[in-house]
Amino acid sequence: MNGNQLLQIALYFVILLLLALPLGSYMSKVYQGEKTFLDPVFRPLEKLIYRILGVRPDEEMSWKRYTISLLLFSFTSMVFLYGLQRIQAFLPLNPQHLGSVAPDLAFNTAASFTTNTNWQAYAGESTMAYLTQMLGLTFQNFVSAAVGAAVAVALIRGFVRRTCKTIGNFWVDLVRTTLWILLPLSLVLAILFVSQGVIQNLSPYTTVKTVDGVKQIIAQGPVASQEAIKLLGVNGGGFFNANSAHPFENPTPFSNLLQMLAIFLIPGAFTFTFGRMVKDTRQGWAIFAVLSILFLAGAGILVYSEQAGNPLITNLGIAAHASSLQPGGNMEGKEMRFGITNSALFAAITTDASCGAVIAMHDSLTPLGGLITLLNMKLGEIIFGGVGAGLYSILIFAVLAVFIAGLMVGRTPEYLGKKIESREMKMAMLSILILPVSTLGFTAVASVIPQGVGGILNPGAHGFSEILYAFTSATANNGSAFAGLTSNTVFYNTTLGLAMLMGRFLPIIPIMAIAGSLAGKKAVPVNEGTFPTHGPLFVALLSGVILILGALTYFPALALGPILEQLQMLGGHLF
Repeated sequence: MNGNQLLQIALYFVILLLLALPLGSYMSKVYQGEKTFLDPVFRPLEKLIYRILGVRPDEEMSWKRYTISLLLFSFTSMVFLYGLQRIQAFLPLNPQHLGSVAPDLAFNTAASFTTNTNWQAYAGESTMAYLTQMLGLTFQNFVSAAVGAAVAVALIRGFVRRTCKTIGNFWVDLVRTTLWILLPLSLVLAILFVSQGVIQNLSPYTTVKTVDGVKQIIAQGPVASQEAIKLLGVNGGGFFNANSAHPFENPTPFSNLLQMLAIFLIPGAFTFTFGRMVKDTRQGWAIFAVLSILFLAGAGILVYSEQAGNPLITNLGIAAHASSLQPGGNMEGKEMRFGITNSALFAAITTDASCGAVIAMHDSLTPLGGLITLLNMKLGEIIFGGVGAGLYSILIFAVLAVFIAGLMVGRTPEYLGKKIESREMKMAMLSILILPVSTLGFTAVASVIPQGVGGILNPGAHGFSEILYAFTSATANNGSAFAGLTSNTVFYNTTLGLAMLMGRFLPIIPIMAIAGSLAGKKAVPVNEGTFPTHGPLFVALLSGVILILGALTYFPALALGPILEQLQMLGGHLF
């Protein structure tokens, strides 16, 4: 990597930190009901919403009631989105007269947007009407992100509260996340996007003639409003099939920087919200440090790999020896406006967070670059991760890390003043194991049955990587893809939809059980034997646990895919 590339990554990271710190402080005030500068605007509106919904904001819930409310809300909203797609041909705001969505694709899309995955097995501009985009998909972008934030806040309360049977009110957390955080940020970002040239209209598609006299249809639509929340909510679903590589979604280098910042903004801020809510900001900084180390390491490798390119390609064509770098780096599948560094950085960011927005084809990454994007997701989408989802996932690994530290010294592990006992560890391991069970299980089935292998467009190790990437992305609720896989089939729409639902909701249940268990415990006073969870030793331990666990779980699968492909490339084999 050269100085220019290091400067771009460093500049992005510094701006992110400067934005995340004050936002984290603001979010902690929102969730604790403290006074904020937006009170005059949102407090009356919040009360009105509670009155309309029949919610008593002062009524707290047990972890079971909180979880049931969350699951019922998500199920209802998924059914609504499915139905909206199935009847969109008969609804208004459909100037292109697009037909209703097929049952299997409607199920896949409903599961995708409800779980904050936003996997798209369709081209948005030729499949979804304006009403479906706004009332269905954009609405889910808000509330699915708010659901993840609610789980994270409930888990934080589990650490904070003492001998308490409740962990908050789901409806209050849902409303406050949407109203006080997502809406104002989305409004500001949408205006910034419009200023850069992102379109926002309800006009019919425009038909023009090219210089060759050929007719070309230029899609229109309410793009800026969906673009803002797709990034801030770490959703990723594009209005257009080209996603953030489309000039109507991402027209300038400045809009591209805004998009990358928006993806990490709320997940990064949540670490500081966590520190403030547990009354020890050092804890938030420790978590942020772990996330930063993992992000910067992966981004650095990805940028280097894409800049190096394919060593078999030289100025003379195919090299006799795999020793020289590809001139100009690997530009295949990348948007010329953004280049290699920004494309690789965007790929690292979008797979670290459970976003899925892309400005380059991940299928065209070098094998090593593809390995990093896969690994980012396979670690559990904990490297900043989704809105709330990243925080509650990394906290589960923190619980595991202090348990391992306790085993080393023969002492009952503690985290944030709470003893971590067998119940918490069982629930933690259950939530962690769901990702590999779904990812590896579905990949194994798809790799041996005709319906699965029939979707592969590339031979050998890369074809296997495409299947592995699809189910990893679905289960990790990311949504990006190795697009060489034909996934808009009944088999893949159904299995990927099930993987999304498993990856989102099955881990939430044991995590909420941990929150309820911790909230009911007494505080353990700090003494000489307490393992500090805010210093460099804990940061190193937590980072090591994450990497070792990921390597032990996924190395065999990765060895059959991107690792084998990298070795074959170095050995002179191309496909």
